[in-house]
Amino acid sequence: MFDSASVSFRGPLVPHVDGFWAELMERGYAPFSAANLLRVAAHVSRWLEDRGLGTQDLTGLRVAQFAAHRRRQRYTQFLTPRAVEPLLDYLRRLGAAPSAAPPPDAPIDRFVREYADHLSRDRGLAAWTIRGYTDFARRFAAESAVGVRLRWKRLRPADITSFVLREARRRSVGGTKHAVTSLRSLLRYLHATGRLERDLASGVPAVAGWRLAGLPKGLEPDQVQRVLHACDPGSAIGRRDKAIIHLLVRLGLRAGDVAALTLEDLDWHAGEVILRGKGRRESRLPLPRDVGGPLAAYLRDDRHGTRSRRVFLRGRAPYTPLSASGLIAAARSVLRRAGIAGGAHLLRHTTATLMLRRGASLPEIGHVLRHRHLDTTAIYAKVDLAALRTVVQPWPGAAP
Repeated sequence: MFDSASVSFRGPLVPHVDGFWAELMERGYAPFSAANLLRVAAHVSRWLEDRGLGTQDLTGLRVAQFAAHRRRQRYTQFLTPRAVEPLLDYLRRLGAAPSAAPPPDAPIDRFVREYADHLSRDRGLAAWTIRGYTDFARRFAAESAVGVRLRWKRLRPADITSFVLREARRRSVGGTKHAVTSLRSLLRYLHATGRLERDLASGVPAVAGWRLAGLPKGLEPDQVQRVLHACDPGSAIGRRDKAIIHLLVRLGLRAGDVAALTLEDLDWHAGEVILRGKGRRESRLPLPRDVGGPLAAYLRDDRHGTRSRRVFLRGRAPYTPLSASGLIAAARSVLRRAGIAGGAHLLRHTTATLMLRRGASLPEIGHVLRHRHLDTTAIYAKVDLAALRTVVQPWPGAAP
């Protein structure tokens, strides 16, 4: 076991050595990694003392100067200001270092904040949906005639059409439809707030893609078992991923639903999981034993003493909440190890197709998947082979 006292300290950080070490241990850093960060802190302390500075002088500029000094001294690791961030976070919480200066507020940043407030307050969208819309707004501004100064009035119908055509050439039909939906939302907001004199949303071209034209793909039961066996039960990440896969494939949850779960959303006494989905709707689903078991094992053994109330955390220190994109990447990695191409939504389709094979009705499947309209669930009728056989008609002119 590494002893923090073995690192030689002098300078203004000496009173904070033990506290910083305890912080690193609490946040789940391995002793080897924590020891390296402690050595960086010792170098910072010496550097401050040699210049007659204290911890309150650790501004962004000073940290950049320290990183440059470290590079000049021919160190080979921890050569950027990012290496000092864990130390700065600790000192700032104590009030021993100045607060981080906010980054320059670019016009697009201010616009995105206002747009996100509108989407949350007026439209009641979920956080991950808002993130998708605001990310699109940033990209559209960068790729269109609007530019960094956000000259929205430059937009013309021809610009809108050209943008959609570019999207169609580089994206799937589904991806282009998502882009068109995001674009219409953005244009309506620009018109409502007076940034556009005309409502250009009505001029956004429709994407040729027919509803229910696709065929949903799901995994076979033996493939589901392969996926579950691809989660390493001997590692914390493997146990976390196993709990995630169970929630995705047994309850048909969206990746965003799983990533957003908090400890308060798990009602162990009632055996239910509480979901807060689109439009701020709250719903409850049963928490079966085969889902609750892996979930309880992960919560009991692998959360590393974190204070976060979110259920799923990153697999390596610092143990911050796992984002929806991180959860999607984790699910894709497990599927890849099982020899299956696909992502988290494949597991949601699997839930529906397995329920269908066991005799569940489309309304029951729609209830579990939390579809607002039965039409959304109707696509799964195309994989209900038993029901389709009862309505099949012979081909005209074929032998009976």
